Amino acid sequence: MKKYFTAALIVAMTVGFVSSGTMKAAAEAIERGFVSVSTSANTELPPDIVEINIAVQTEDAKSLQKATDENKAISDKVYSELSSMINAQNGDYVKTANFNAAPIYSYKNDKKNLIKYEVSNNVIVHTKNIKDAGKMIDKAISSGATNINDITFSISSYDKQCDELLSIAAKKAYNRAGLLASSAGNTLAGIKNINGSCSTSEAIRPQYRMLAKNVAMSASADSAEGSASPIQGGVIKLFANLNASYFVK
Repeated sequence: MKKYFTAALIVAMTVGFVSSGTMKAAAEAIERGFVSVSTSANTELPPDIVEINIAVQTEDAKSLQKATDENKAISDKVYSELSSMINAQNGDYVKTANFNAAPIYSYKNDKKNLIKYEVSNNVIVHTKNIKDAGKMIDKAISSGATNINDITFSISSYDKQCDELLSIAAKKAYNRAGLLASSAGNTLAGIKNINGSCSTSEAIRPQYRMLAKNVAMSASADSAEGSASPIQGGVIKLFANLNASYFVK
């Protein structure tokens, strides 16, 4: 019985020692001081990729099949013309998206009346050949496209530029945290946590959502001078934002 009592006492003392040590370590971790900072870095770059969203809309008063066949004929022509203007070896591509075919109704006195059948299809062109974006729009319109929904500019080196800006922001964060710590009579003692992200904001971003017939009128006016629809990519501003916390001692 005595042996069992001694063993139990030793176990209890050991558990008490571990619990006390663990609690002490936890308390020290909680009480450990730190400093937090937020920094950023940014740069302006000309875009080198443009993506144009071109719509083809057709309709027929009586037949969905006719509206669909007409839409397919025009879309195929737009697709073919644009494909001849891009460089697939350079990562350019043309694709179709968001095809929709549906009847359009009007409602009067709780009665549904068929107005027409409408078919829409989007052709997306993605290219690094920004200088010819205007010519591509003109070609799409002359091939039967009805709407230019949107034009989006971007940067192919986004990841690389983001990494470089995050590196700059991280150095700024460390220096700023060190300044704050030294001002309070402390020094940095390791990273507590750090996180960063990048985003873009187009400093110059014209709106290109328009009806193709309006673009066609502009293109016709310019054609006498041999110029295409004016498309300028402007400048894209790239931001890196970083939040960091450092332990101090």
